[in-house]
Amino acid sequence: MALKSKRSDAAYGITEGVIWKQLLSFFFPILLGTFFQQLYNTADAIIVGKFVGKEALAAVGGGTGTLINLIVGFFVGLSSGATVILSQFYGARNHQQATRTVHTAMGMAIYGGLLLMLLGLFVSPVILRWMSTPEDVFDLAVLYTRIYFCGMIPSLIYNIGSGILRAVGDSRRPLFFLVVSCMANIVLDVVLVLGLEMGVAGAALATILSQLCSAVLVIITLRRSSPPLHLEYKQITLHGDLLGRIARIGLPAGLQSVLYSLSNLVIQTAINGFGTDMMAAYTAYSKMDGLFWMTIGAFGVSITTFVGQNFGAGKFDRVKKSVRVCLAMAAGTTLAMSGALILLGKPLFLLFTSEAIVVERGLIVQRFLVPFFITYVCIEVYSGAMRGAGESLRPMIMTLLGVCVLRVLWVKLIAPVKPDSFLFMLACYPISWSFTSLLFFLYYVSGKWLTRCKKRMGFEV
Repeated sequence: MALKSKRSDAAYGITEGVIWKQLLSFFFPILLGTFFQQLYNTADAIIVGKFVGKEALAAVGGGTGTLINLIVGFFVGLSSGATVILSQFYGARNHQQATRTVHTAMGMAIYGGLLLMLLGLFVSPVILRWMSTPEDVFDLAVLYTRIYFCGMIPSLIYNIGSGILRAVGDSRRPLFFLVVSCMANIVLDVVLVLGLEMGVAGAALATILSQLCSAVLVIITLRRSSPPLHLEYKQITLHGDLLGRIARIGLPAGLQSVLYSLSNLVIQTAINGFGTDMMAAYTAYSKMDGLFWMTIGAFGVSITTFVGQNFGAGKFDRVKKSVRVCLAMAAGTTLAMSGALILLGKPLFLLFTSEAIVVERGLIVQRFLVPFFITYVCIEVYSGAMRGAGESLRPMIMTLLGVCVLRVLWVKLIAPVKPDSFLFMLACYPISWSFTSLLFFLYYVSGKWLTRCKKRMGFEV
């Protein structure tokens, strides 16, 4: 077994050293990278909301965001299996398999991007109609979504390429790529939306052109890298043996992302039923709470890579200690961010819209949901750690039960008891976060996930 035979080798990368410092060295570049990713998505919303109108704001956010996350999230989750496999091979110093993983992952980006583009072009109107998108928003939402999906291949090349670099401990260059992409998107937004008055079409076109920029930078970097990261165009293919391993880890992660998005799609459909003002308010709120999700997501990505390399090197005590450290860091950061979002709520909403009714309703939503962010921390850190060791199926099942099923049951069966109460409907979020966190905690402390992963990879138990 390749992994087992390498355990006696000298460790390198993040398999030695002070854990909290190394986690932070991952966390900050990933956080800044996701911040810039969120920024260029938010730039679309700010510009169209301020200079085109609330219908355009609703179309760019509430009318399309959930649909895009549903379709794209599945493939990004699936490709995360390649990142985990690569980090394990890299931790075990098996460069031959690592090289094959890199080329398989890039093949997934190209073929998957083409499939997603075609899927998005044809199914967008049907799903947006099913979501009860208001008539005054529908045509704009369809236009934005179809243009956005034309950029799927470069989008996936960037996401998978960045995952490849992070798997071996390089989180700085993906940050640089996103900074360049973000700046390009903002400039293009100004030119296309304000200068050429292209509206939501200009915002969508600015996004895909900026994603193309980041994809080119990723390809150039991998082409110039030394093995095992060096990319050869002729070697890009889908290796069957690696696809099976990637799917075993990535497919549950992809389905987990879909389950999240499906439950959110049900909720978004209910939100759309409250009218354009509430839809716009929730869109603006979702851009702000994105600050939290990108932060907690950065901890999740950091612990996945950290656990992957240390698990591959057979350093299981270090795996457990890193999870405890990451939990403490994530909880402290969450409390600080929650307080800041509540204190700065109104000025943040005014960035998106000057309409008083939209700001007022957005603040009500924010003050209700933000204090419960702390209940989500365990889900992200524990699931990231388990995925890094190769355990992905059971986290998906817990997510299915605790997040998706519970949310849908609440929206469909409980929320109708108070059909005019927007907050009563949104209560499905903190309830599902708390319940699912409990499930993850109990499974993690049982230790069964680690024992199962050790056996699968040939380590002594």
